[in-house]
Amino acid sequence: MFDKIRNNKRIVQVVLVLIIVPFALFGVDAYVSGGGRDEVASVGDVSISTFEFQENLREQQDRLRQQLGGAIPQEMLDTPAMRRAVLQELVNQKLLLRYAIDANIRVSDADLIGFITSVPGLQEDGKFSRERYEALVAAQGMSVEMFEARVRQDMLIQQAVMAAGNSALSAPQSAERWLAAQLEEREIRELSLLADQFMTKVAKPDGEAIKRYYEENRKRFEKPEQVKLEFLVLSQEKLIDTAQVSDAEIEAAYKANAARYSTPEQRQASHILIRADKSAPDAAIKEASDKAEQILGQLKTAPGDFAKLAKQHSQDPGSASKGGDLGFFGRGMMVKPFEEAALALTQGQISPVVRSDFGFHIIQLTGIKPERARPLAEVRGEIAAELKQQTGARKYAEAAESFTNTVYEQSDTLKPAAEKYGLNVQTTDWIARGARMMPPFNNPKLMQAVFADDAVKQHRNTEAVDVGGNTLVSARVLEHRPAEVESLESVQPVIEKALLREAALAMAVTTGEAQLAKLKAGEKVDLSWGSFRTVSRLAAANLSPEGRQAIFAVVGQNVPAYVGAKTPAGYAVYRIEKIKPFDPAATEGEAASRAMTLHQQYQQVIAQEEVMGWIDTLRERYPVKVNAAALEKK
Repeated sequence: MFDKIRNNKRIVQVVLVLIIVPFALFGVDAYVSGGGRDEVASVGDVSISTFEFQENLREQQDRLRQQLGGAIPQEMLDTPAMRRAVLQELVNQKLLLRYAIDANIRVSDADLIGFITSVPGLQEDGKFSRERYEALVAAQGMSVEMFEARVRQDMLIQQAVMAAGNSALSAPQSAERWLAAQLEEREIRELSLLADQFMTKVAKPDGEAIKRYYEENRKRFEKPEQVKLEFLVLSQEKLIDTAQVSDAEIEAAYKANAARYSTPEQRQASHILIRADKSAPDAAIKEASDKAEQILGQLKTAPGDFAKLAKQHSQDPGSASKGGDLGFFGRGMMVKPFEEAALALTQGQISPVVRSDFGFHIIQLTGIKPERARPLAEVRGEIAAELKQQTGARKYAEAAESFTNTVYEQSDTLKPAAEKYGLNVQTTDWIARGARMMPPFNNPKLMQAVFADDAVKQHRNTEAVDVGGNTLVSARVLEHRPAEVESLESVQPVIEKALLREAALAMAVTTGEAQLAKLKAGEKVDLSWGSFRTVSRLAAANLSPEGRQAIFAVVGQNVPAYVGAKTPAGYAVYRIEKIKPFDPAATEGEAASRAMTLHQQYQQVIAQEEVMGWIDTLRERYPVKVNAAALEKK
């Protein structure tokens, strides 16, 4: 089942639309536990707690910041629409997991191990790396057991979605019609009538028109309230960067944590697996056992044939083609009977038949990496970075409260706090209320503080505002400009230009529509058409959306045909010379590949709609209730 999931890109993409990517799950263990009274929603008898919702919201916001380079105001990331979308995602996850559990879908240990060991990011030289795996788990702040429980539950959800996605088969005729519409080509020529061409042909607006425009668009000419600031930033990151760590401290940490800096023994083994589930009938188990004993007998006669026999007989798809090679593994990576047998072998030795939940194994030990202590020189940088992290975090915790008190108690200047904590007093240019700002002034609480009466009128320090990321900021207003509407005299040239352009645009449209009417009536019109070009619904470079819609609204093969469209720049008249239907039989090379990709995309859309429709039916089976007040709570 999970080989199909990994190899079926269409279904995997459907899954990713509906759930968070594997290894990025938060709070999966709460899927099957109650959320208490403080809940944002419930799915059947399963709750979504406020804490779980807020953490998912925060992680989604962090992902968006990373995707957009970080420069995105907090208020844009905590909107009602964003909060509803995050809750919708959580509800979908819980619906799917609840269905999987009730449908008795299970993920075996073999499936779990196979999935984790197949992840490319956890492999080194083509083999599963225990070190990388443990590093990933540690980075998630989890134990191996907790991490694997979460992955198992995510796999349950994927398996449930797989069934619904596979059932979404669109009618071939529908897909073909859609593909034909997307790839049909039309040969056109264009006549552009730009507003700029008519600017000198329209009369200048009079004073009354300018005044009327000014009164009707006063909002456009409002200058928001502005401030210039000086500010201080106390950040844990900066304290970490400047922290000093001595050689003696590094050596002491190395000695105190010697076990952390050693690599445990690892063993490499090959195996031949004859599958027999522990719940299989006795006859099937005996048949598998007899076959394993028969192969073992052959190996006793010819131990050098282990790889050959593994390729012929092993029922482990992950290792059979490699002669049974499982690579290196440490304690805890294999099921207990297998591990105990492998640890008891000497180099090159072949085990008796070993029974596990997967079936019957014959194991050959092929390599041993002894335990190795990493020398201090190798881990010095790692230890120094960790000690600096600890020192910086401690200093920040110690300084945060004192910094807050200092900027409050000496509220007419930032200098005492700057001197006490070795910070630079920074300044800003003019900042407008409501403008999009870079950090740290993209924080709504900080922006509210700098425009508060106490800061603007009394020039007092703002409170130390936590702007996230273990960072405190206090600011002080140096200069202030109140909000005002620009005078009519100052904006008159802008208004005059806007009115001229409006009139020129109207003239371009009127002229274009008149030319189009003549063309449609069969009159001869002397026009300077642009060069021939071929466009499709998907490939229409330098063609406005309005123009594309007009061109492809023409039906039938009666050409030449004429259409027109108003555009932001003026008016465009199009002459459609030829209509070239899409012919899949005549498509080859890159065009054929493009057509296949589009067909797959169409199938993906159908699959997504099918799965979402199925999820809607799950809402009827497991009623969803939303606590609106808790959803909006910040």
